[in-house]
Amino acid sequence: MAPVNAVRAIRRQHQDVAEKPFIVIWESTRACPLACLHCRAEAVPDRDPRELDTAAAKDLLHQVAAFGHPAPIFVITGGDPFQRPDLLELIGYGEQAGVRVAVSPSGTPTLTPERLREVHEAGAVGLSLSLDGSTAALHDGFRGVPGVYRWTLDAWDAARALGMKVQINTTVNRRNLRDLPDVVRLVHEHGAMLWSAFFLVPTGRGRQLGVLTPQEAEDVLNFVYDVGLTVPAKTTEAHHFRRVALQRKILTDLGEDHVSALGLGSLYRELRWRAADLGLDSGGRRARRPPLDVNAGRGFVFVSHTGTVHPSGFLPLGAGNVRRTPLPEIYRTSELFTGLRDADRLGGRCGACEFRRVCGGSRSRAYGVTGDPYAEEPWCGYRPGSFPHQRELAAVLAAGPPPPQGAK
Repeated sequence: MAPVNAVRAIRRQHQDVAEKPFIVIWESTRACPLACLHCRAEAVPDRDPRELDTAAAKDLLHQVAAFGHPAPIFVITGGDPFQRPDLLELIGYGEQAGVRVAVSPSGTPTLTPERLREVHEAGAVGLSLSLDGSTAALHDGFRGVPGVYRWTLDAWDAARALGMKVQINTTVNRRNLRDLPDVVRLVHEHGAMLWSAFFLVPTGRGRQLGVLTPQEAEDVLNFVYDVGLTVPAKTTEAHHFRRVALQRKILTDLGEDHVSALGLGSLYRELRWRAADLGLDSGGRRARRPPLDVNAGRGFVFVSHTGTVHPSGFLPLGAGNVRRTPLPEIYRTSELFTGLRDADRLGGRCGACEFRRVCGGSRSRAYGVTGDPYAEEPWCGYRPGSFPHQRELAAVLAAGPPPPQGAK
């Protein structure tokens, strides 16, 4: 048996995550014409007068650059960032400051090829779009406005024609579980830099949607791993995907059947069968993209429309405000951020889990369900120590790259 290489199973950041995040998300506005069922921001039609204005937004870009070269990726999201008249100015300013800027707009009539060309020419390095169903009925029903599905597909194709890197985000929820293979088919056909399966966090309007059981979450995570040979795939707010990646790599190298070894259920089989019907299971067409070791407050930071700083947009605990305290200082020294980077503070099964330093669970979902950001991951059914190949796992974790200096 060839040894499993943790470098290939999970990607670690090159920089010290205690000093610099991989990505900064800025909620530029909460204004948005959609009424999405899961909306974290509980978006409204009009802009908030308390938003960071153009000058404050430029100062934020300088704060991001102050993390050092290369600066973190800066994603302008919302609401709908196209509601800001200074969007193009800020993208260009970020490029001048040495900050790579990406944009995450809503699927609305403003998302035209002409507008996308302006965003691209201003210097945006990428675009992320949401697609929560493979049909207009599913996607438009989720987004609350008819026509969003068509606008999104048209914008997707237009961005690809411009040469922009496109990420497609899908909110995994009870309404679209069995439609996921069909969404992957669209990603495969239209082409994307990355498909992200976002596991719903019960915050904002998302509290009204049904939750997944831990077994269903496990089945979906293994499905995402499988289709990683067909499309570049990742998860958001499903950090136990990194555990799954390690388990699957070890089982593959040992020649064991993962379905029985991991106790996968009927949903997994149904998703696999549908993927096979769609011709998505041939495998071997691309190298699987290893998941990146990033978590709330550990490589990731969120700045709200009013300047408050949070470990994640789905973890509404504040650690300061960029109007008063520089973002690097908040990220590096605030008690909330330093605490979330300490795996030994995790409670419940997460605290006892052998995967805690490469997983850590969704701190956002833990807080949303229990009110404790250090509680165990509610959508994870793994019992610490139950993976049958602990010796091989220990060797993998020991052989992996050491944590960056200063990281827990």
